[in-house]
Amino acid sequence: MASNIYRVMTRDQAVNEFEMFVLPTVIEHYEQDGIIDGPARREAWNNWTDSLCKDNQISDWQYANWTQPRCCGA
Repeated sequence: MASNIYRVMTRDQAVNEFEMFVLPTVIEHYEQDGIIDGPARREAWNNWTDSLCKDNQISDWQYANWTQPRCCGA
């Protein structure tokens, strides 16, 4: 719930952190052949936003309404 959040993360901030901290691991594990693995990227994004929501860094609304970022092939 948004009232439990003291500092709300924006979608741009979440995408930036995802690209800096999560996406490199996805690339290392699933894209060794140089081919983008869209499903792996989208699952990683979903897991990332789920963890942000559970840690009260984003609201339930943000979690439910944010779309996949461009880096995930969306």
